[in-house]
Amino acid sequence: MSNFIIPNLQKEKIEAYLSEGKRLDGRTVEEYREIIVEDGVSENSASAVKVKFGKTEVYAGVHLAVATPYPDSPDEGTFMTSAELHPMASQQFDIGRPGINAIELSRVIDRGIRESGFIDFKKLCIKEGEKVWQVFVDIMAINDDGNLLDVAGLAALIALGRARMPVYNAKEDKIDGFSKDGIPLNKEVTAFSMTFHKIGGKIVADVGKDEEAISEFRLTIAIGDNKGEPRITAMQKGKAGTINDEDMETILKLAEDKWTEMFLKIKEYVFK
Repeated sequence: MSNFIIPNLQKEKIEAYLSEGKRLDGRTVEEYREIIVEDGVSENSASAVKVKFGKTEVYAGVHLAVATPYPDSPDEGTFMTSAELHPMASQQFDIGRPGINAIELSRVIDRGIRESGFIDFKKLCIKEGEKVWQVFVDIMAINDDGNLLDVAGLAALIALGRARMPVYNAKEDKIDGFSKDGIPLNKEVTAFSMTFHKIGGKIVADVGKDEEAISEFRLTIAIGDNKGEPRITAMQKGKAGTINDEDMETILKLAEDKWTEMFLKIKEYVFK
């Protein structure tokens, strides 16, 4: 994967605007781009959605298969997330096996969902010790204009929330279409990810591609619901910069504020 290089003049302009609490696209430092969700983009999966933040666009699909449970959890289903960052999304992505960025993206999203308790794995058991449902979330970036982590994370969450359970024919050991029921989820702990970058001394939410290229560090926080209060379920730091105490306090306060502002709308998207 090649590096995305920003000219010094552009970098200085971005930082100058941010020092005044503004951005080149007119947003404030904490403001998210418009979120657009399109459902039913594939009839062959349990669910498939397209999610856009501005020009950043991601597909996410869910499918289920019958699998053998892990020995240490014989009565629980399993969960796997994969991501593809294709050159059609950005010239910085290469064709071939998943690179480090795709692997990190899928793992961060997987951890945020798994650790929240959103999926009821015990209800995915078909026959203890023998057969369980394995849930797959497949993510494909269509266009990268910054903040793929949040866009892909929300797409995965919505795809899970809208997925249909397959019908398992135990007699013939095969899947016969889909039921009207959704996959077993704990709606009360729904968590979504927010990523914050430090750029020119400012903590910035939902970065664009140019902003992302010049940030010192990023911190992705998955936050779920705990009886009306925010609950952190996972964190992942990226890039080389150091997070000091002041930065962390600013990020946590901003994350709490954005969660309060966005949570009900996110939940509406997931369980529409």
